[in-house]
Amino acid sequence: MHLASGVDPQLADLSNKLIYSAMVVYTLAMFAHMIEWTFGSKGAVAVRSKEQSGSLSETLAAGTKGAKKVTVTVAGAGGGTTTLTRTALAGEGATVVTSGRGADEEDGPGAAGNSARADLAGRIAVSLTVLGALLHAGGIVTRGLSVSRWPWGNMYEFSCAFAFAMTAAYLVLLASKKNVRWLGLPVVLAGLLTLGIATTVLYTDSEQLVPALHSPWLAIHVSTAIFCGGAFYAAFIATLLYLGKDSFDKRIAAGLTTGPLGTPASVWRRLPAASTFDKLSYRINALVFPLWTFTIIAGAIWAEAAWGKYWEWDPKETWSFITWVAYACYLHARATAGWKGRKAAYLALAAFACWLFNYYGVNIFVTGKHSYAGI
Repeated sequence: MHLASGVDPQLADLSNKLIYSAMVVYTLAMFAHMIEWTFGSKGAVAVRSKEQSGSLSETLAAGTKGAKKVTVTVAGAGGGTTTLTRTALAGEGATVVTSGRGADEEDGPGAAGNSARADLAGRIAVSLTVLGALLHAGGIVTRGLSVSRWPWGNMYEFSCAFAFAMTAAYLVLLASKKNVRWLGLPVVLAGLLTLGIATTVLYTDSEQLVPALHSPWLAIHVSTAIFCGGAFYAAFIATLLYLGKDSFDKRIAAGLTTGPLGTPASVWRRLPAASTFDKLSYRINALVFPLWTFTIIAGAIWAEAAWGKYWEWDPKETWSFITWVAYACYLHARATAGWKGRKAAYLALAAFACWLFNYYGVNIFVTGKHSYAGI
């Protein structure tokens, strides 16, 4: 491996080892989350036959059409019981509970109703994710120390940083007592995919920056872009889960027994309600949009300092603006037209596709003043 002058080879090598170690630990965390999902609670949306434990004081006859209120008695933690009133749809000898969660009820992996095996697997998964995040952070820090600069001067470094931002955001939510352990599996999967692309396709040796990047704006502009990228990625995951869960709910209401694309119904039953994902995606995008606006403004200020012009319609500038317009349309539709559900989700996916092309497509395939991919 050839290293440029001014690079500490030992720290650069340590950085690589820490990133690969983090990927190994994240992989173990992914398997632990899978075990939790396999043996975990079925959540608030469940299909209960008449013979299953957890009695229904009122059961709808098979073939009945429409919805009806039912009272469900379910076993609680410590052997107690909880009586809940739900809206139910009749199926073949079963009642499909679709809404009416109790105020104190949790759902999905990490719920109080999980088996001991599932809860243990979930706790191990979280512990492994924390360990992986520490190794991940160490890899990013040592990469920067190896060249005495901020460690996001090319696509490899940027990818490592925003994969860490996704994981860190998830752990912060967990630490704030939010019941989001169900988010662990998709977050770890997304982080592993990002790191996998970074280490195989985007990897570059540790080296000094080109002169145009020697600026305090590197820390300001790029760090905010990293945070926005991680947040947009999290919102994208929530949007995909919403579409999948919404399709599953409709299939169950229609009397089908599998999830979208033939996926097992047991997977979708362990997730929170579809509306939970819809609201989560909207809140993340609404929260991050002002920061994305600041990112573009900061980039324009940096461009003026480096090149003498605030805006030149460089491909990166153009697609950053297109991405901003796409997310603005999504938020405007939600706020004024009252768009929710699938129509809003499709807009959110289109906006994220713009962001994704702005990052991978423009940096890899388009030549411009922002061609600092290093690949």
